[in-house]
Amino acid sequence: MSTNAKFGGASVPASRLVSSLAPPGEISSTDIDRSCCIPLLALFGGAALWLVVGSVLALIASIKFHAPDFLANCACLTYGRLQPVADDALLYGFCLPAGLGVALWLLARLSGTPLRGAIVPIVAANLWHLGVFVGLAGILIGDSSGFAWLEFPRGGSVPIFFAYLLLALWSIMIFAGRRGRTLYPSQWFLVAALFWFPWIYSSANLFLLTSPVRGVAQAVIGWWFANNLLVVWTGLVGLGAAFYFLPKITGRPLQSHYLALFAFWTFILFATWCGIPPGAPVPAWMPTLSAVAAAWLLVPWLAVFLVVWQTVHGSVRSSWNNTTFCFVGSGIDAFLLSGLMLMAMACPQISRFTNFTWFGSAETQLRLYGFFAMTMFGAVYYILPRAVGLEFPFPKLARVHFWLSLAGIALLVVPLAIGGIVQGWKLQHPDIVAFADTTKAMLPFLRVSTTGLLLMLLGNLLFFANVMGLTLRWKIALLKQFIAFVKSPLETTSASASLRRDKEVRA
Repeated sequence: MSTNAKFGGASVPASRLVSSLAPPGEISSTDIDRSCCIPLLALFGGAALWLVVGSVLALIASIKFHAPDFLANCACLTYGRLQPVADDALLYGFCLPAGLGVALWLLARLSGTPLRGAIVPIVAANLWHLGVFVGLAGILIGDSSGFAWLEFPRGGSVPIFFAYLLLALWSIMIFAGRRGRTLYPSQWFLVAALFWFPWIYSSANLFLLTSPVRGVAQAVIGWWFANNLLVVWTGLVGLGAAFYFLPKITGRPLQSHYLALFAFWTFILFATWCGIPPGAPVPAWMPTLSAVAAAWLLVPWLAVFLVVWQTVHGSVRSSWNNTTFCFVGSGIDAFLLSGLMLMAMACPQISRFTNFTWFGSAETQLRLYGFFAMTMFGAVYYILPRAVGLEFPFPKLARVHFWLSLAGIALLVVPLAIGGIVQGWKLQHPDIVAFADTTKAMLPFLRVSTTGLLLMLLGNLLFFANVMGLTLRWKIALLKQFIAFVKSPLETTSASASLRRDKEVRA
């Protein structure tokens, strides 16, 4: 009796792990999915594990703000080490490997080309997770580089860089072997993202760690790297995935092809120059150029809004029961909201109240978790059942995961954003409000945000249970196939021997 995967709209037969239903000379989508199975399990499984680890550490770090004595006797668990580890576990442990897995599968699907030489992506995935482990351990023992989002010591940064190169190379090989010449918008975004990370990561490591520049130039490069990683790379991968799954689930073509191309080029053009805060101690033209570029982000923001609105308009109610649609749709909403927050923070009149406050952290968490992680959750729930050929062991938990994550993001981002504005107003009036009172006024907002982190942790545990449960079911199915393969020759030999004995008796 076969089971069916129901996460992406159409059911997927899961009675067999290998399918050859396509006519001779053609490659079916099932064959393409199966070719990516093991690399995706390695990437998504490790990503789910690091997501849980990062959520636990982020929760502990948040508790320390309103309970400073909590785990205060261990140097490895001080806030200065816990928060970078939690951030890097989310970014490098979950976001990047999940994004690479989604890009690998999407490029194979859209190119109509199965993955060849899967052993290389498998080795690269394990090398990536090893690099993340070494990097996080290095930060905990105090061997951090000191630069935000680039804290990994060399023992962690080198493995993940080469692992990324291998995964990106194999994805580009799939893209180069595509059957059709016409490119779907998702392919533009994903291919650009594959080239983007090696460029920014190698440049930042070169100018900040290997041959460090001097003075304020270090801060400029740090802002440039963080912006290109958190805004540009996540935007390219997240939008590339969204522009595939939303039309796929709603059954409507992407509206429109040319508007999506316009959003792609304008996003790359303007988002690259953002990141330097107004009032930074650098030449005045740098924050001015950054603020102008952030203001022009309204152009791709409107383009993305129009593409998504015209694509899903009239189909939201009928698609709401689809888990992937819920995650990806919420992710796009978070992308648009975080874009408005980013543009607001670049405005000098507003930045006076948001600089050096929790408002910036709220925008970062909304972009990383609300947009990118939610989009990746929806993609994984769609992709893995098709790649493995089996249904998730706890399908109803996916819906619970969605609501827990949505509530957690709201309780994390909204209090930090409101608290940041309150904090900024108080800091602008030091003659009226003492600095100690400003700090105390933030405690209620931080307590609510801790509750949000707790809900997100519970949702991440459900996601981890589904991914690990599916991996276990796949291994059990492979074991049964292997046992059946071993038994079949023995049964054939036994039957032949029985026939010979019968013939001898008759003779």
